[in-house]
Amino acid sequence: MRTLLASLLLGLLIVGPAVSVSAAEPEEGFVAIFNGKNFDGWVGNTKGYKVEEESIVCDPTAGGGNIYTEKEYANFVLRFEFKLPPGANNGLGIRAPLQGNAAYNGYELQILDNTAKKYEKLQPYQYHGSLYGLAPAKRGHLKPVGEWNEQEVTVDGDLVKVVLNGTEILKVDLEEIRNNPTLDGSEHPGLKRSTGHIGFLGHGDKVEFRNLRIKSLPESK
Repeated sequence: MRTLLASLLLGLLIVGPAVSVSAAEPEEGFVAIFNGKNFDGWVGNTKGYKVEEESIVCDPTAGGGNIYTEKEYANFVLRFEFKLPPGANNGLGIRAPLQGNAAYNGYELQILDNTAKKYEKLQPYQYHGSLYGLAPAKRGHLKPVGEWNEQEVTVDGDLVKVVLNGTEILKVDLEEIRNNPTLDGSEHPGLKRSTGHIGFLGHGDKVEFRNLRIKSLPESK
């Protein structure tokens, strides 16, 4: 018996303590842009959102609306997770001003439940991950509603790239878009912007966001 106990103890010393599968090394160069507790560092209609379990939650009872980072960003890699309820519609503002419609005066990347029947006749540039009015994203890579999705957005000079759950669904050159008519036929003065705020553009659906972190990239030459 003593020999067996000694062997077990030796095995534990060699293997060491169990490590959580979810534990991960810090991502080099990334910093959090949401503290998981309150909206310090954010501006806009913060009353239209709430914090639940360290997540930003668009509050249907308060109307949602737009919230933005206080800080402006030009070139960056943004990583975050989001969860959609059925029929959800929100947006990710990038290089956006604090006033006006971010989809036109800045850029908006759609956050949408592509599977909802009410959205089956949208234009291609209106589905999830698309650059609203300007460039369509690939569909078919969202997880089922109610599950957490992982998304990475890279904005580097004229490059805008979106990776959803490990699959690249959008990669566009803004200069090419500037040199051609917009897909929605509207004016997009935001195409001239090279910096701005990051924000969530809510329409009153309970969309949740967590683990927001960003890495700033050097200015384009």
